[in-house]
Amino acid sequence: MFSYKQYQKIINLIKESGKQATFHEALKLDNYIIMRHDVEFSVERAYKLACFEAENNFYSIYFFQVSNNSYNLLSKKNLETIEKIKKMGHEVGLHFHLNGLEQVDEIKRAIEKEIEIMNCKLSFCVDTFSIHRPTANVLSKNIKIPGLLNAYQNEFFSYVDDIETQVPEVKYLSDARHQWNYGLFPDKDTLFKNKKIQILTHPYSWTETGYDNLNNFRTLYHEKCQELLETFDSECKHFKEIKDEI
Repeated sequence: MFSYKQYQKIINLIKESGKQATFHEALKLDNYIIMRHDVEFSVERAYKLACFEAENNFYSIYFFQVSNNSYNLLSKKNLETIEKIKKMGHEVGLHFHLNGLEQVDEIKRAIEKEIEIMNCKLSFCVDTFSIHRPTANVLSKNIKIPGLLNAYQNEFFSYVDDIETQVPEVKYLSDARHQWNYGLFPDKDTLFKNKKIQILTHPYSWTETGYDNLNNFRTLYHEKCQELLETFDSECKHFKEIKDEI
C-alpha cells in the first residue's frame, strides 16, 4: 500500500488534474491540490521520497521539526540533506511541535523563533509552517503570522466541528497512523471532483517496497539503529574496539 509504485499513481493523478500548487500559489487559485510532507522520524526517508518525486518531475513541500527526539535538524548531515531537497526544486518549511503550548500568542512567538533558527542555519529562507498534532482548539483559531503561511489557515484547511456531518470547503487527506484518514485513498474521483485539496503524507511511511504498519516500523527501527552505530563509529574511537560484538 505505501510503496513508491503506489505513490507514483497518486502524483500521476495530481499532474493529470493540472491542479498541483504550492501554498503560495494556492492563495490565488480556486482549484488546487497541495502535497505536503511532515517529517517526524527520518530525514533519510524524506530525502529518498524527495528524490523519487524529482525523478518524476513532481515537487512538493517538506516540513521539518526543530524540536524532535528522532533526528537533529541542525546536524551537519541533516542540514546538507535538507539543502539537497531544496535544490531539487522542493519547498521546505517548519513542522512545529506544540510541546504543550495552548495560548495563541505563545504559539506564534515560538513558531517565529524556530523559523528564525532554520533561516539562520539554512542558505534559504523558510516562510511556511505546519503544526504537529494540532488540537481542535489550535485549529479553530486559524493562526496567521505576518509574512508566514500556516498549512492549517483557512485558505488551505477547513476546520469543522464534525467531519461526519459537515462538508469542508478544502478536502483534507492524510496518511497518519499508516492509513488514509478523512477520506479514502486519493483516487481519481476524489482528486478531480473536489476543487480544493490538501494532502498530508509522512515520509517514514513510504518505501520502495511498501510495508504494513508492523514491518514499516521494524525496518525504520533498524535504519535508525544503523544511523546510531555510524555515529558511534565516527565519534568514539573506543567504539571501534567493540563494534563487532554488538
